[in-house]
Parts: sequence; structure tokens; C-alpha cells
Amino acid sequence: MTESPIRVLVVDDHRIVREGLALILAREPGIEIVGSAATGEEAVALFQRHRPSVVLMDLQLPGMSGVEAIRVIRATDPHTPIIVLTMYDGDEDIHRALGAGATTYLLKDSLSDDLVCVVRAVHAGERPIPPHVKARLEDRAARPTLTQREVHVLERVLEGQRNKEIAASLAISEETVEVHLKHIFTKLGVHDRTAAVYVALRRGIVHVG
Repeated sequence: MTESPIRVLVVDDHRIVREGLALILAREPGIEIVGSAATGEEAVALFQRHRPSVVLMDLQLPGMSGVEAIRVIRATDPHTPIIVLTMYDGDEDIHRALGAGATTYLLKDSLSDDLVCVVRAVHAGERPIPPHVKARLEDRAARPTLTQREVHVLERVLEGQRNKEIAASLAISEETVEVHLKHIFTKLGVHDRTAAVYVALRRGIVHVG
């Protein structure tokens, strides 16, 4: 008997990337593209309609983020492999995606041959984590983590808000904002707001837009 094809759902907000990924995968024997989505909401709807064998998921999506889409899909089906394929290479991005239920995490500069191998591997029940991803996670585990409130403060620093504005938007006092900032600086190993934002962006703790 002929084996059933690996049915793949491709999720990316850029049409040219979606089409490129579909071309790479569809030319491989035993792999079939069952749908492509440009948003997290569309990804969830197509997943529920087609029930693919494997999902390729970008993280940077309009509206519902890739991480949120992974959570919703996992709530529907805890078993279908989800491969994150993204340009985000921060340790916090990796931690959030895997924590939400992603099976593995690849960067978009991965070679097409590597991608095909990973699709086949996760479909076979494996969890191939690239060495650089393991290294980022180990590095993160050795560092102090920011609380959700501290992340909220950092997001507002990134937006250019002053302490008074941050206090008003979070319904806390300016003194509390200053305490949070001191903790943030200590945890990130920096001495000022600019450096804190730089490190947080590089690690994927916060994002622009």
C-alpha cells in the first residue's frame, strides 16, 4: 500500500515566502501542501478545516501572533507537529514558541534540504532541535527572567514613554516604575533605558510593532 502523503499547512504573512515554501515542499515526493495562511486567525481556521499532518508557522503575523496561533491549535490538537520557521532568533522567542507547544524551531536562513528533512522527521515523531536553539535555551536558563510586569514596563520604554506616562498606563506609581526599571537593568546586565531596550529587542523579550 502507498503511504499517505505528509499534508503541510504553511503560515507566513509574506506571500512570496508562502509560495516559495510551498514550491520547495510540494516538489518533494510524499509531501502535499493543503493550505497557506497569512494570519494567525486564518491559520487556525485552515488547521481546523484541513487537519494537516505538519504545520509550518511563522511568529511575526498580523493580529494573532504565531505563538498565540500555536496555543490555539494545541488546544484543538495536542499532537500535530508544528515547526516554527522565523527570522526571530532571540532566546525569549524560542522559549515562548516551544512553551506554547511548537515541536521545533528553525530560522528562515535554513537550507531547503534541512527544512524537508525536519518536516519528515517531525512527521515521524521526532523532535529535532538545532544546536544553536539548544544553546540559546541553555543560555536563557542561566539568566534571571523578567516578570510579566517588568516586560510591560519595557514595552512602554520601547514606545518612548517616560516614567510618568508608564505609571499612568499601568495604573501604578512613578516610584514603582523606578523600582521595576532597577530590577530590569539588573536582570539584563545594563545601566540605562537605551541599553535595556537594545538587549530586550535582541533577545526577543520585546518587539517593535
